[in-house]
Amino acid sequence: MKRRFPTAIFIIAAMLVLSACGGPSFEKEREKARVEAKTSFEEKKKKANEKTDEISFYLPFGFEVEEVKPNNVILKNGAKTYILFYNPHEGKDSRVVFDATTQAYGDPEAVDEFQGEGRLGYLVIKQLDEGLNSLTTGIGGVKVTTETKTGSLDDEAKVLMRIANSVEINK
Repeated sequence: MKRRFPTAIFIIAAMLVLSACGGPSFEKEREKARVEAKTSFEEKKKKANEKTDEISFYLPFGFEVEEVKPNNVILKNGAKTYILFYNPHEGKDSRVVFDATTQAYGDPEAVDEFQGEGRLGYLVIKQLDEGLNSLTTGIGGVKVTTETKTGSLDDEAKVLMRIANSVEINK
């Protein structure tokens, strides 16, 4: 009996340590991403520091334009790729791009909408593999998409929404 007690304590301690070593909880990270996206949606838009023939937008430090295509700007930050999509015929309150995005994802794990000042903001997350997600934020006819690890959802949601929030169609 005396030998079983230390063994039981060891097993319980090992289980606690191993469970703490697991990756971040998707549910917790999804909620943090929602809060960051909503906060970025509500904040004053960042001043545009990048321009194409059709749009002007804010590009965070470390990001660069890799390629400009009709209705798309491919962005890079290190090894990560981001797609900035815009539909110049849809306003900031349009549901067209949002509805098409949620439909394309099939059954996404997170869909959030934000309303304010005549704008529709949104966050859509689809789990791809263990710990890897497709993340899209947008406002009306503009969206920014990337693939990211679960533990980075909140930081990426904040940056993507800041970019989407800054986009202006050049007249």
